[in-house]
Amino acid sequence: MRLDGETSNSNGTSRPFSNGSGATPLHKAALSNSTNGTRGSSASMNGLSNSNGLFNSSTKSKPTYFGHDREEVTRILIQALTDLGYNGAAASLSQESGYDLESPAVAAFRNAVLQGEWDEAEDLLFNKPMEEGGVSIRGNGLVLQEGVDSNVMRFWLRQQKFLELLEQRDTGRALMVLRLELTPLYQDIGKLHFLSSLLMCQSVDDLKRKAEWDGAGGDSRYHLLSELSKCISPSVMLPEHRLAVLLQQAKQSQISKCLYHNTATSPSLYQDHTCDRDNFPVTPFVELKKHSGEVWQVVFSHDGSRLASCGHDGTVVIYEVGSFEVLHTLSDHDKGVGSLSWSPDDSMIVTCSRDNHARLWDANTGELKRTLARFGEPVSSCVWAPDGQTFVTGCLDKDRNLCQWGLNGELIYDWGQPHRIQDLAMSPDGHRLVAMNHEQLLHIYNFVTRELEYEIDLKSKLASVAISQDSKYLLINKTDGEARMFDLDSREFVRVFNTGDLSNEFIIRCTFGGANESFVVTGSKDGYIYIWHRENGVLVEKLDGHARGFCNSVSWNPKNPCMFASAGDDKVVRIWSNEDPRLKSS
Repeated sequence: MRLDGETSNSNGTSRPFSNGSGATPLHKAALSNSTNGTRGSSASMNGLSNSNGLFNSSTKSKPTYFGHDREEVTRILIQALTDLGYNGAAASLSQESGYDLESPAVAAFRNAVLQGEWDEAEDLLFNKPMEEGGVSIRGNGLVLQEGVDSNVMRFWLRQQKFLELLEQRDTGRALMVLRLELTPLYQDIGKLHFLSSLLMCQSVDDLKRKAEWDGAGGDSRYHLLSELSKCISPSVMLPEHRLAVLLQQAKQSQISKCLYHNTATSPSLYQDHTCDRDNFPVTPFVELKKHSGEVWQVVFSHDGSRLASCGHDGTVVIYEVGSFEVLHTLSDHDKGVGSLSWSPDDSMIVTCSRDNHARLWDANTGELKRTLARFGEPVSSCVWAPDGQTFVTGCLDKDRNLCQWGLNGELIYDWGQPHRIQDLAMSPDGHRLVAMNHEQLLHIYNFVTRELEYEIDLKSKLASVAISQDSKYLLINKTDGEARMFDLDSREFVRVFNTGDLSNEFIIRCTFGGANESFVVTGSKDGYIYIWHRENGVLVEKLDGHARGFCNSVSWNPKNPCMFASAGDDKVVRIWSNEDPRLKSS
């Protein structure tokens, strides 16, 4: 498909564990009976062993566990047993080994944060020494990681205190905390202004929504403890769920070395992992020939049960996945349809046409629900807000080129920028909107505030953009045959995938795919489909997809990692799999 605006000469897998963060903090269940802070001996503290005959201070070198530090291994095991609920076993291991999971100071700090004793938490962290039997068991504050700004940690604690006072509707005390405790720390002025605005919230629900915070009774204190623990020396405060993190890293390391890993099933810990190419979708079992012209885009629905394609002939065809029978043909477009977008619940589709119109359709009935007022230039792209109540269109005109619309066709917001938009991407978490202009610039907006966060100049013409399901990575396809993966938070390029195939002024779409989006896949000018391993950048497959012309678009089924679809200038949509998908539907 030609870039609009041109003349006719045209699991990776995210880690499921972090240092204490997660959907269900394990310390909730284990807090009252965990071994955290339990001492195997009065001489044991901060993970140091007592003198139980196993080791002697005069010994030149401690015994190791297959080359690993014995104390580290034991403390990690104690923590893992506690996480698993085996508190008696954890206590026995601590007593027998002489190693404690945490010192009393760490245990007291943990409890202070989880119980909302903010002054006590600050004292333990920075000032107040603890004593036991008249002997100081802790120096002037817990040992912090090198380079950590203690004021940042204070700010986090006081911010939580401020929010909880607002939740209690104690606005007077919250204001005093803001003025006397938070402001003197000289943190980000913008952040202070934001916190000040929360004083005007009319309800607790409004506070939680605006602050993106779940309250004292939710997980906020556990997340705070997790962030604070990352600033404390791990030898003092062991990172939470450390064994689980190490096991996940071991699995991920094996997955990253397995080119054909394409299953959501987690590898077994019992043996080393490998996958066979026979389970990878490399065979085109189905050819769909319902278009009379070039097919420019193909997109699976979010639930993977339907497939929609559009192209030069101005029609959109919706297929049932499995039988691949035509469910609906949307044909009210006067010119070619360059792109389409499924609503989050798959009930609606927006089509973007070169007749300068965007249309909203009922995807279940094929009925046209709304046609937006005519734009001055072709409508190039569309993305949905995560709630499915609004959508954003991109247009090549200088007016209304980036607009948010309601389901009744009403204009919700016009960014009013001069850039002509060629493609759009919305992060699944709804935080970022990426707008690609028709040249070489990317504009990254905060979708909540609608403010521009930053811009990226790629120094070459761009073709398409896509965002990973974890909302962390942006995939940028360029017309010089190069695709780049970009970290939206760190604002750094992570990896480059290169076909060496110059598409000049044509649109070639690139996307993530496979189980846990472990792959990057793109079409090409020469009709080939290129599949790379996302984590190591190795080219996994080069498939002859549409040899008689461009392969314009590839879409991986989000619910079936062994199926993807490709579309090309040969008027064909091909379904790739490791076995004939029609056999399962019969």
